Amino acid sequence: MDNHRRIRDTSGQDQVMATPFRPGRRRRIAIAATSAALVLALGGWVASGWLSGDRSFDASRLRIASVTRGDLVRDLSAEGRVIAANSPTLYAIAAGTVALQIVAGDKVAKGQPLAVIDSPELRSRLVQEESTLASLEAEASRAVLDAQIARANAQRALDQASVDRTAAMRDLERYQRAYDGGAVPQNDLARAQDLMKKADIGLSAARKDFSLQSSGAGLDARNKQLQAQRQRAVVEEARRQVDALTLRAPFDGQVGQVQLPQGTQVATNGPVLSVVDLSRFEVEIKVPESFARDLGIGMPAQINANNARYAGEIAAVSPEVVNGEVTARVRFTKGRQPPGLRQNQRLSVRIVMDTRRNVLMVERGPFLEQDGGNLAWVVDGSSATRRPIRTGTSSLSSVEIVSGLKVGDRIVVSGTDQFGTAERVRISGD
Repeated sequence: MDNHRRIRDTSGQDQVMATPFRPGRRRRIAIAATSAALVLALGGWVASGWLSGDRSFDASRLRIASVTRGDLVRDLSAEGRVIAANSPTLYAIAAGTVALQIVAGDKVAKGQPLAVIDSPELRSRLVQEESTLASLEAEASRAVLDAQIARANAQRALDQASVDRTAAMRDLERYQRAYDGGAVPQNDLARAQDLMKKADIGLSAARKDFSLQSSGAGLDARNKQLQAQRQRAVVEEARRQVDALTLRAPFDGQVGQVQLPQGTQVATNGPVLSVVDLSRFEVEIKVPESFARDLGIGMPAQINANNARYAGEIAAVSPEVVNGEVTARVRFTKGRQPPGLRQNQRLSVRIVMDTRRNVLMVERGPFLEQDGGNLAWVVDGSSATRRPIRTGTSSLSSVEIVSGLKVGDRIVVSGTDQFGTAERVRISGD
């Protein structure tokens, strides 16, 4: 017998029993299998989504537009304000006290006195200049008289020399005949010849003196006359300045802003008041800098006022850019402008710059400025791919597609700044 007793386990007593059938077990297995399949499908869908693009973006944060074909109208609409085409400011020509004869808003006629500036200094200067002119005119008259006297004296001397020569010639002829007849000696003939030469010299000198006296007297008289003429211009200018002390309306219109109160002192060249021409108004608009280069003087425009349209044209375009905008002025054409216009009244203006027929186009958006019009994100299903394109003319609402897209293509026109340098992205919620 063994020293150790073996202890038996219960393995020999165990028996495999048949599992009873339960109807709900198969249903649980089917549900578990279906759930596993759905999880696998969802995982596959998510995996395919991640594989189809580098990043995913919500469609609500993007703006997508379709490429269409039609007429692209390059127009510009802007709100403007009415300004007077002719609204000069009148300035004081000299310092003095202002006496107003109107108030702001008065209607005035051309040439009507509006204000008078009292300037004793300017009026005193006019009196002095007039006195100087009178003195110079008297000197000029005296110079003319002296010239006439000098010419008369020179003419008398010339006439006397001519008479003396004629007498000397007669004496020489008489002595020559007497000498030929032997009645007078040769000395007397020689003396007569000397007198003839003396008379010739005197006549020649008288002629030169007459010419010189005439020229000299004429120069003196002309010099005095020029001095008087110059002083006359000074007096006319002084009179003009004195007359300009009365500010007059340059045209029929209305008094605008009055710069000074009644009876106050104004400095030289200081503003006094402005006059508005009520018959000519223009509309001042602000144009984006990108469109300013396409504007030209004389380009047609439509001005909407009082529920009606009026023809206009661009009258001026400022060469200066301020805050990304350029100031332009539109005038009414065909002699028509709305009645009852007032300065600073708001009006809308539409300028048609060009019309392109039957072109590919898409809604304009930030993508045009962001990529310079050379790239577009084309949407295909739930993803967007970057594609090179070429754009052409653009308007405020649309841009022409020259190449790279076709009718029906959908592109992201706003929100592409989120995509960074990715080549393909996923768009969810489209």
